[in-house]
Amino acid sequence: MIRYKLWISVCLVWMMSVELMAQTSTNSPYTRYGFGQLSDQNFGNSQAMGGISYGLRNGLHVNASNPASYSAVDSLTFIFDAGLSLQNANFKEGNIKTNAKNSSVDYIAAQFRLAKGLGFAAGFLPYSTVGYSISRNNIVTTDEYGATTTATQTFNGDGGLQQVFFGLGYNVFKGLSVGANFSYLYGDISHTSSTTFSNANAFSSARTHKIDVSDYKLDFGLQYTQQLKEKHVLNIGATYSYGHELNSTGYEYIEKYSNSTLATQSVDTIQNAFAIPHTFGLGATYVYDNRLTVGADYSLQKWEDAKFFNEKNAFQNRTKISVGAEYLPNPIGRNYLSRVRYRVGAYYSSPYAKIDGKDGNREYGVSFGFGFPLTSYQSRSILNISGQYVKVSPKVKGLLEENYLRINISLTFNERWFMKWKVD
Repeated sequence: MIRYKLWISVCLVWMMSVELMAQTSTNSPYTRYGFGQLSDQNFGNSQAMGGISYGLRNGLHVNASNPASYSAVDSLTFIFDAGLSLQNANFKEGNIKTNAKNSSVDYIAAQFRLAKGLGFAAGFLPYSTVGYSISRNNIVTTDEYGATTTATQTFNGDGGLQQVFFGLGYNVFKGLSVGANFSYLYGDISHTSSTTFSNANAFSSARTHKIDVSDYKLDFGLQYTQQLKEKHVLNIGATYSYGHELNSTGYEYIEKYSNSTLATQSVDTIQNAFAIPHTFGLGATYVYDNRLTVGADYSLQKWEDAKFFNEKNAFQNRTKISVGAEYLPNPIGRNYLSRVRYRVGAYYSSPYAKIDGKDGNREYGVSFGFGFPLTSYQSRSILNISGQYVKVSPKVKGLLEENYLRINISLTFNERWFMKWKVD
């Protein structure tokens, strides 16, 4: 039976990850810096609650942010969870405004129990995303006849890092669970800046920085559950992600062109010049009668110790604070609306990347959403729909401001696949 469950999980993860590998879900110019826009490991229910996850514990959803939660799944259940997002971005710099639209598959995962007290999960999650295209024109010379030569600078970037993971969560004793995620972190990121001139006789140039990563990633989690009194439960969660030097290669290509023909090219290669940070997380949720959940999370990523192209001053520590809540009027109610889950949340995060040596962008977000039960009142499968408003605000005045409206849609397929039916 265990082999059968594992085979189902591997097939589902593989089929959907083929498409996910090429996803680019951002147009932000700020992804020029560092590894790009970082992705938090939040699934559909967590996204609607401001991203809280460390203290979330139930057998209805996959919670990859804290692998200790995997032990909450029961022996009869198979969970498959997949999510996508639709995004409208507004960029503002002075009086100039532009818009961009994106869509992406955010994650896929499967979860079930291997043995008593031992839960298993596997899936795909993005780690970071890069995607931008910027150009600007400048008049560089004017000859004696008034003819001008214009220089066009173009900046392009794409790619990102992804992670395929599997994890275990074990219930050590009543109230205490531990867990770990083992991930394969891979991907490539490319940043290109080029300069061309309106004068065909002038040399043009292009500089490309490329990063290739292929390494492991380790995440550990702990959850402790305390029954305060009847119907009142407190869950406390803690996580740690191991920071280390990555098996990676950095490339720098410098090319010069004359009349659109490559004139010279140089390539520099540097090995193992990048690292990911030590990350610490702490969170708690209060649950009343399995109907009301209120929680808060705090995380710290020690980016200032992580090198980038062998430099250790490119980043600063990133913190994130999240709060959120979920209300379920009646879990077993016959009325459909009484079984809908109502969610709300908010978060704040500080930047990890510096912009020209200065502090980067603060990020604020608010969210709300619903968990719609599927089919009969006894079904535990849920369609999660949420909306997020995110504001990216630079600490330095005059820089680009970003505003995002995201719609997150996910399906949590949670059914008793492994129940043995008795026939009289």
